[in-house]
Amino acid sequence: MVFRPAFARFMLLVLTLSALVTGCVGAPEPVRRPVRTSTAWTPPASPDGRMCLANLSRSYANFTPLPDQYYGAGCSAVGAVRLASLRSDDGLLQLSNLGPVTCPLASTLSGWARFGVDRAARSILGSPLVRIETMGSYSCRNVAGTSRLSAHASANAVDVSGFVLADGRRITVLRDWDNESPQIRAFLATIRMSACKRFGTVLSPEYNPAHRDHFHLEVGNTRPFCR
Repeated sequence: MVFRPAFARFMLLVLTLSALVTGCVGAPEPVRRPVRTSTAWTPPASPDGRMCLANLSRSYANFTPLPDQYYGAGCSAVGAVRLASLRSDDGLLQLSNLGPVTCPLASTLSGWARFGVDRAARSILGSPLVRIETMGSYSCRNVAGTSRLSAHASANAVDVSGFVLADGRRITVLRDWDNESPQIRAFLATIRMSACKRFGTVLSPEYNPAHRDHFHLEVGNTRPFCR
């Protein structure tokens, strides 16, 4: 097959745009099967791991501990759980599209959902939160544009894209970050700042165009970063 210059330039543009669209998620690696996995879940050996699960249980989160999995290339899901739902002040908060997350991420997400998002929804928008929509958690990939593994590759990050309220309203980062309603803008700004107090890294539409449709929430960063 002969590649003409004009066609080659067109393909380069397509590939460049594709890389930009992937944003913080980077170019996803092919789906990897675990190269080493526990056959069954066993309690964490470390006191911190056991305490995290106990605290998560006390928060009334509905979760299942998962066997440790190692996918190769530095990717893993160790000390992870699968969250089915979280608790609000008077009910359950549903989660969509969420994969394995480490216990520290699950615990931090639980606190943010209850004391950050739900309470902001009640006080600013006048309706409780019933569901948090995500774009996923674990994925074996690099930070976009780098050779450094993303926190997603160790199940230490989640991308949150939207929120559904009890009155039926659905608020998304993509559509509503610059919404004409000052209340909706205040809600998103408030929960972003609430996340910055809890997570090690928080990236929003203010960071770059790649995050125009979600909040990247990450634990484990020793140098907090909030944009």
